[in-house]
Amino acid sequence: MTDAQQPSPPPRLPISVLTGFLGSGKTTLLSRLIRDPGMARTAVVINEFGEVGLDHLLVAKADENTVLMDSGCICCTIRSDLADTLRDLYMKRLRGEVPEFDRVVIETTGLADPAPILHTLMTDPLVASRFRLDGVVTTVDAVHGSGQLDGHVESLKQAAVADRLVLTKTDIAEAGAVAALRARLRAVNPAATLVDARTDAALPVLLFDAGLYNPATKSLDVQRWLRAEAYEDNHHHHGHDHGHDHAACDHDHGHCEHGHGHEHGHHHAHDHAHDPNRHGDSIRSFCLARDEPVAWDDLIGFFETVTQLQGENLLRVKGLLNVKESDRPIVIHGVQHLFHPPVQLDAWPTDDRRTRIVFIVKDIERGTVEALFDACVARPGAA
Repeated sequence: MTDAQQPSPPPRLPISVLTGFLGSGKTTLLSRLIRDPGMARTAVVINEFGEVGLDHLLVAKADENTVLMDSGCICCTIRSDLADTLRDLYMKRLRGEVPEFDRVVIETTGLADPAPILHTLMTDPLVASRFRLDGVVTTVDAVHGSGQLDGHVESLKQAAVADRLVLTKTDIAEAGAVAALRARLRAVNPAATLVDARTDAALPVLLFDAGLYNPATKSLDVQRWLRAEAYEDNHHHHGHDHGHDHAACDHDHGHCEHGHGHEHGHHHAHDHAHDPNRHGDSIRSFCLARDEPVAWDDLIGFFETVTQLQGENLLRVKGLLNVKESDRPIVIHGVQHLFHPPVQLDAWPTDDRRTRIVFIVKDIERGTVEALFDACVARPGAA
């Protein structure tokens, strides 16, 4: 058989990570999702069956770890290792021991840092060859969310790395508190889609297909996934606009910066009585941009340096790179010190050919990352 006749590998199955702080309605949302007809061909990985209240939906117990729901979902519990669970579930699918499923949803515990789960999806060879990260869905309690963001850094990290943010309990929260929480979430994570669990009916459509691969077009959709423009325009949408151009994307200096940081060298007493000691100040999201093509070795040097120095605090990194060695763009995606293998696109998605790298970080100022970038990436004509 020639190379042209080789069968293409089966498409990798999308995995969505459902996280959220204790009491934020994560389990209630999951129970609602598995009843939705759009979730029929879904495998759900949970910590305990009892926590999700699945008893009345149980059709047959396949084994001690897997149950089949009347909605068509397959639910299994996380054993000692997530990679083992996913490998086992996939092999059961191949052997026909469970119905075929088209996607996986993993529910984390309320205090979980999503990073270890994302690391498993990136580093385990069999898991990475059979599954792909679709996105992180985070529930946020509209009543207690602001206090949880202030008091628990886990809650803030869950919100910061999300591709979809789901507000829960908005029907019993004060309207002003909901608006303030929305503004704060926009500041922490301007690119995430905000969803109201109470009023948005088509939740599977809104929450899933958030990854680089767009099943509707059967292609890579980097514009939808990266959403770099959200970091450029975010100052129009949240309550931390300082009334000047610091929040906008500064193409002359190659950066844009958003978050709760106060690295401008002065304080903002008018900023909603904002306490600079709150956990919110430690999380920032910003975008570095470069108009000119960049040497691949310089970029590798930059990413190696920043991960060595600040790896634990790089919550998530996404980028579209214009490299000197190719006419085609390269997509990168990292979580802390680990990066997916780079993906080269067939063509630029738009006429905008700038390198754009989105950072969501903890306890790192934008200037620190930008200084490393400028030190590692030579500008044209530089000595």
